[in-house]
Amino acid sequence: MTGTSRSSIDLDPRRRKALFRSWHRGTREMDLVLGRFADAEIDRLSGAEMDDYELLMEAPDRDLFKWLTGEAETPDNYDTPVFTRIKNFYAAGGVTLS
Repeated sequence: MTGTSRSSIDLDPRRRKALFRSWHRGTREMDLVLGRFADAEIDRLSGAEMDDYELLMEAPDRDLFKWLTGEAETPDNYDTPVFTRIKNFYAAGGVTLS
């Protein structure tokens, strides 16, 4: 898969923007991590969860990747239930991040 498989037509502008940004991170690894998560979950995130997700998207790719792979400890402000959902999403699918 090289990009989103989800239509954004049924999403509000905030979620459309987040979906687009999830697939256009700057590094292919993070495009796949956040893009696939967003395809599956963006319409299910509450407003507060969207706040956390948007904060995660502001983190530099290399830092976010290190947190996801366990190479570095996740700072408290990023270690949210949404971050845990992202990690669990990939663990359940058997995707290896490192």
